[in-house]
Amino acid sequence: MQHRVLVVDDEPDIRELLDLTLGRMGLEVITAEDLATARRALTTGNFSFCLTDMRLPDGNGLDLVSEIVDTYPQLPTAMITAHGKIEDAVRALKIGAFDFVSKPVDLSVLRKLVKTALKLYQPDVPQVGTETAEDSPFVTDQLQRLIGNSEAIQKCRAMISKLARSQAPVLVSGESGSGKELAARLIHDLGPRADQPFVPVNCGAIPAELMESEFFGHRKGSFTGASGDKDGLFQAADGGTLMLDEVADLPLHMQVKLLRAIQERAVRPIGGQQEVAVDVRIVSASHKPLKPLVEAREFRSDLFFRLNVIELSMPSLNECREDIEQLAEHFLQEITEQWEGLEVPLISNRAMQVLRDHNYTGNVRELTNILQRAVTMCENNRIEVDDLLLEQVAISDPVQPADERDDEQSLDTFIEDIERKALEDALKKARYNKTRAAELLGISFRSLRYKLKKFDID
Repeated sequence: MQHRVLVVDDEPDIRELLDLTLGRMGLEVITAEDLATARRALTTGNFSFCLTDMRLPDGNGLDLVSEIVDTYPQLPTAMITAHGKIEDAVRALKIGAFDFVSKPVDLSVLRKLVKTALKLYQPDVPQVGTETAEDSPFVTDQLQRLIGNSEAIQKCRAMISKLARSQAPVLVSGESGSGKELAARLIHDLGPRADQPFVPVNCGAIPAELMESEFFGHRKGSFTGASGDKDGLFQAADGGTLMLDEVADLPLHMQVKLLRAIQERAVRPIGGQQEVAVDVRIVSASHKPLKPLVEAREFRSDLFFRLNVIELSMPSLNECREDIEQLAEHFLQEITEQWEGLEVPLISNRAMQVLRDHNYTGNVRELTNILQRAVTMCENNRIEVDDLLLEQVAISDPVQPADERDDEQSLDTFIEDIERKALEDALKKARYNKTRAAELLGISFRSLRYKLKKFDID
């Protein structure tokens, strides 16, 4: 099928250039010099894409974007902005523009943008955001990876469906362990970039001195140890999505370089003489609120507003208690599939009630951790309250008070350290006789075997 494209610009030379460029892509191009002509054109037939200038003789292109979002929500619309007017681009994205290009228009960038937008209109690809797309088996199956039926989770699914149709930068906020990376992956997988790479990076895990090389790459001989050319994370994600996890941990000098890369859609490898064009969608995430960091001048305000075009807030598990039973059943299935040879254990009613009433500071990650412990501790394939070991969460660290420990450390490491030490002590007392060690711990040999496998203890 031949796609129809609407181009709206008051400059004849630009209309002719865009008509010629898009026509060579095999597209039927309809041009309009003002808002009135564009509105009439929209009523004449189906369009697959719209490209509009910001300033028009009879109004603002933002008004057209807003009208298209309301009346033709399935139609991706990109904005042409003046060079350097990033605030105009952000405004367009906030009201629902698919993407933007800056004047003078880089035709290679435009072609990539149009190809990405048109993927939403391939007959064999579900169109997220249309009246029927969200009910399609593909989209429904994908969104069900975000488990739960609470109102908060349903709102997240609806928001993710809308975000998947846009190329706007998204900031996923929420407590540690609340599923921020899963949300980012869904935005990618349901969008037109799904067949391209999804590259997640933890900004807090990269040493400051290696950060520029990791993000932008380097050329051979550019520094000691650079034995060859290396592409960075932006190049690895070219055509797809780059997820900047824990973006609040970026040092200020990297925030400047990151902002430029996002705005210019190009990176310069260390030691390189020229910038390399990259086409990536940015999805960032942070468990720390960024606004206080901006106010404290620890995070650049211009980068904050560029990343936080649209915010997706992930609810805490304490806000979705009605989903805990469904989540528990799902994770037990996953755990037993990963630990071959186990049957899915049942959870007693009392144990399930304890799980519902528990105060989760580590959210879904904490629930998974609790269930992993319970699977190794339970007898007769039935999880009881004692198997949850929840009373141990309140034990204070002898070196550091519990309320001062990092959430992830206290939930994912602290309890495991207790279990590991108990296993090692029992093995030593039993002189590494595993049957005797199981007796000392009061668990079955089968449970001991899986615990030793889990902690990689010989």
